[in-house]
Amino acid sequence: MNRFVHKTLVVQLQAAGTARCPVLAHLSYDAEDPFAVTAAFGHDGRVLARWRLDREMLSDGLTGPVGVGDVRLRPVSAGRWRELRMEFLGDYRADGGRHHAVVYAWAPAVAAFLHETREVVPLGQEEVQVDDLLAEILSTG
Repeated sequence: MNRFVHKTLVVQLQAAGTARCPVLAHLSYDAEDPFAVTAAFGHDGRVLARWRLDREMLSDGLTGPVGVGDVRLRPVSAGRWRELRMEFLGDYRADGGRHHAVVYAWAPAVAAFLHETREVVPLGQEEVQVDDLLAEILSTG
């Protein structure tokens, strides 16, 4: 069975004070890390940002607002067009503010990706090998 899911989407990036511009979002899921989804955003062959997101939070963001920290998600609808609004707060700038970006993804495409991840590891059946994790931590300590 395939233990890895990958999907590339064209999303819209909106940084502070700018209009939306298209970028690629590479979503990936690995059953070895069953709670996480990695989202890498790129343009012109460069990775602009990479975030590790909680799979359940990403799913919940399709139906309602979630997140209170560096990542906030919520659905946005304009008629029949449904989007997932992903707000990211990054590192602090020299002026004391934080880097900030909003990404809009077509919600049905994100839902399809999440459906594929649930075929690999159904919700509620995620497992973390605690003994292996402890051994790894202790070996690098």
